Amino acid sequence: MEDRAMLPTITRRSFSPFLSNLFDDDFFPVLTGRNSSMPAVNIKENEKFFTLELAVPGIDKKDLKIDINEDVLTISHETKNEVEENQDGYKRKEFSYSSFCRSFYVPENVNIEKIGASYKDGILTVDLPKNEEEKNKISRQVKIS
Repeated sequence: MEDRAMLPTITRRSFSPFLSNLFDDDFFPVLTGRNSSMPAVNIKENEKFFTLELAVPGIDKKDLKIDINEDVLTISHETKNEVEENQDGYKRKEFSYSSFCRSFYVPENVNIEKIGASYKDGILTVDLPKNEEEKNKISRQVKIS
């Protein structure tokens, strides 16, 4: 299997390069049917881990979901709220819905069984530990005779 960098997967394609910025999902969310925003993400790498940090302020951690399917890690959120009031002969009913879904390719050198996550101050942190045997690999140049 080929090595892949940990990058967000592509969720849509623009119909025209000329108009792609004008009709971008974030520019016209009502026209595109998206009433949610995509959380910002930082991707870090060090010797032992890949780390994803998603900015998801105001979201309860019980409403966040992290799934791993083969080599794709998906982080999603969905919330539905409904409020109904009957007061002084007036009736008011309001509802709201918000969601997002971000997917990332997981590199081959990640130990999927040890992936962990934490949530603090509106930041979801997902740690993807690298396999131990990757560190022990020797790198060298082969001379051609």
